[in-house]
Amino acid sequence: MGQIVFAVVGPVDVYLRGNFKTDIAGQVIQFRNRRFEDEDLAGQVIGDMENPQIGDVNLISFDPHPNLAPHPYIEWFSTRKNHYRIELEPADAWIVPASEVGEIDQMSRTIREALAGRMTERPTQELTDWV
Repeated sequence: MGQIVFAVVGPVDVYLRGNFKTDIAGQVIQFRNRRFEDEDLAGQVIGDMENPQIGDVNLISFDPHPNLAPHPYIEWFSTRKNHYRIELEPADAWIVPASEVGEIDQMSRTIREALAGRMTERPTQELTDWV
């Protein structure tokens, strides 16, 4: 559970089934895109994405593939079977310090309560080759 701010679209609540890969399992993460640009091109690419995003995790990791340099990788499939992937620079994602988790937990609980009833469908997923 969480929220992502997308260019042009703005804040989008995210409710995904699944788990982080073992390198960050059980952790709360945050990320930012230093290359974020609120421009018309972004609107053409993601302007019609579902809001909120409800679906299934395919892979969330800070080290997604043994043959690539470690980097934050977030991939999911929405209940409408749309495929989303975010890849960031290593410095653009981090594990949240325990002292800051409380506020994020509250937002996550609010999102979970609002969207839990909509988690009935499962998308048909094409599995990634990444481990």
